[in-house]
Amino acid sequence: MDSIDIDIENIDLVAEKKEILNRYRKMRKSAQPHIKDKEEAQLITEAFKVAVKAHEGTRRKSGEPYIFHPIAVAQIVVEEIGLGPTAAAAALLHDVVEDTEWTTEGIERKFGKKVALIVEGVTKIQTSPTLSLADWGVSQQAENFRKMVLTLSDDVRVIMVKIADRLHNMRTLSSMRQDKQLKIASETIYLYAPLAHRLGLYQIKTELEDLYLKYTLPNVYKDIAEKLEKNKVQRNKFIKEFIAPLEESLKKAGFKAKIVGRPKSIYSIWNKIQSQGVSFEEIYDLFAIRIILDSKPEDEKSDCWRVYSIVTDNYHPNPKRLRDWITTPRNNGYESLHATVMSKEVDSKGESRWVEVQIRTGRMDEIAEKGYAAHWKYKALGKNTGRTKESGLDSWLGYLRDLKDKEDQLSAKEFISAFKANFLKEDIFIFTKDGQLKKMQTGATVLDFAFDVHSEIGLTCLGSKVNKKLVPLSYELKNGDQVEIITSKQSKPNADWLKFVVTSKAKEKIKEFIRDEKKEFINKGKEIIEKKLKQFKLEVSDTMFNIFKDFLEYKNLSDVFFDVGKGYVNTKTINKFEKYKQDKDRAAELAKTKASMPAEEKKAESKKGLLIVGENNSGMDYSLSKCCNPVPGNPIFGFITMSEGVKIHRTDCPNATNMLSNYGYRVISAVWSSQKNTMFLVDLDVEGNDRTGLIRDVTLALSTDLQVNIASLDMGLKDEGIFYGHIKLYVRDQEHLDILVERLKLIDGVDKVTRHDERNDDLN
Repeated sequence: MDSIDIDIENIDLVAEKKEILNRYRKMRKSAQPHIKDKEEAQLITEAFKVAVKAHEGTRRKSGEPYIFHPIAVAQIVVEEIGLGPTAAAAALLHDVVEDTEWTTEGIERKFGKKVALIVEGVTKIQTSPTLSLADWGVSQQAENFRKMVLTLSDDVRVIMVKIADRLHNMRTLSSMRQDKQLKIASETIYLYAPLAHRLGLYQIKTELEDLYLKYTLPNVYKDIAEKLEKNKVQRNKFIKEFIAPLEESLKKAGFKAKIVGRPKSIYSIWNKIQSQGVSFEEIYDLFAIRIILDSKPEDEKSDCWRVYSIVTDNYHPNPKRLRDWITTPRNNGYESLHATVMSKEVDSKGESRWVEVQIRTGRMDEIAEKGYAAHWKYKALGKNTGRTKESGLDSWLGYLRDLKDKEDQLSAKEFISAFKANFLKEDIFIFTKDGQLKKMQTGATVLDFAFDVHSEIGLTCLGSKVNKKLVPLSYELKNGDQVEIITSKQSKPNADWLKFVVTSKAKEKIKEFIRDEKKEFINKGKEIIEKKLKQFKLEVSDTMFNIFKDFLEYKNLSDVFFDVGKGYVNTKTINKFEKYKQDKDRAAELAKTKASMPAEEKKAESKKGLLIVGENNSGMDYSLSKCCNPVPGNPIFGFITMSEGVKIHRTDCPNATNMLSNYGYRVISAVWSSQKNTMFLVDLDVEGNDRTGLIRDVTLALSTDLQVNIASLDMGLKDEGIFYGHIKLYVRDQEHLDILVERLKLIDGVDKVTRHDERNDDLN
């Protein structure tokens, strides 16, 4: 909880109490459809009374009463997610254990075990007195995530309440410091937005993503929002003209349907701009058409396909873009038919365009908006949807329980990495050789499949046939592939396998094999070295082992023992150690007779005065990170490394999300001050169609037209007819860089100019 105590002399407490009651009544009204009896109504009332008393006198960073927050979270839980009284009560109480005298046991005695379990699941772990601040910061966040995820396997409402809590915190993030905004926003995109997506909460997932962009790249967010608003009239006209013939055709066919046009989210548009290297104007699917049918449960599937036929009778489809999530729903319960068709209407440029049409029933639409909360509602009502198999959520929670059994084998960070890798992705369906259907996560390889069948098959996997053709073990499986695994007793895992497997089971089994094998070779190598030391008449001790390690120029002893045991270090090399030790002893004796000279220390030059770093720390030493090369005008933050002081990163640095979400305690605010005529190194990638004289034109534009100092220029062919260039040059600030990029784009043949950023480990 982020709260403050403030002077309340100038606050109208009577008006505040009235506002608290108004907000509670609004939430209570939204909860009413979910309340079955007086006991459930009383549960919410009592939770509200306890929360008001517990948070009395406490205020948020914005200055408003803290109780506004739990009421807002409860409002999201009942209205936007569609959960009932138990979740509403837990939402009202979700901060009382963390911030007041209440305990989980006290909550359980008064409100029951279910409410207590949810409150416990969303309560942060308290600071450990046995850990240093640095160790605590990195472990606390991961442990909180792990605790929440493990409680999720007992009651999925835990994560739904937590997502509602995070959504309200993101909606009210403007009152926080910039470094706090970046930390919270990065945690959100790292874990909470994918979780919302996995649970089918698409509306909430979309809003979380948009708010992440708003606080990490505010100028980008504002620019896209303004462009969407600018073409709103033309877009609505286009949608209206596109929908008209569909409405008429559906009416003639006897369908009751609602057709709406919805713009794509700001984040998804930005994501396409980044991933496809295109401009806003070049994105064709800025909106989607949704057809929502009023169908009987037993007719849902056939009705959707009949409507698909009507849509494609009116508009020419792109068969490669058909997505059928009715026959095989997504794991989060999402069901819909997606078709992409070519419009007859023209856009503002006078061009026809591809339009995505989503076809679903009212039940499917509610599940698409409210996820499993809606799924349970229909299940509880006993409505037949034609689904007899275990739901995606049931199987997903089963996976989580398996992961829970292994929690002691993984650190908190490893646990969260495994969770993200295995449980926040969509699944694909694969056939075995004899036609059995198996479910695998997207990105799974042939080797992942082998381990999924059986650990022993994975450990002895030699090769594979996919659709009767030989493929490498690293082959990434696709929906509908038929797989045959080839094994051999002589085959065994190696470290390279870890580079391409993605499932936690495959990784764990490979690591376990390598670990056991390494242990054997380490023991063997140590025995060989001990025999040699005795042969050289040297003592067998840890000190001597470390001297031997230095002789081989290794960093740690276990690698020395392993490589010797494996035979990577031959006997001839080991025999040279005797002379090395003698020379080392003579040098040590000689050194005692010489006077030592103090080494001259050189201080690295720092661009002082360019930035104000930290709270009231304008004199703090820092350096600009080489992974993203920030320049004045870029949104930035400071990151305290373990050995290189403060590094300054762009907020859209490829390493930012990892740093901000996992190491938020090492993040400090940073803003540009004066520039002092300093030039900054930036890396640019240039791509386009190759032609004679292109390199000359690029060079002339930079050196003559723009008079830019070029540090390096590397250009060549990427594919036949496509050139690629990597340029390092100096600019004054972001505005200077923007001018330079636009000038390069004017050159005939240049198609794309982007900043070259690198992922690296800047944590130490």
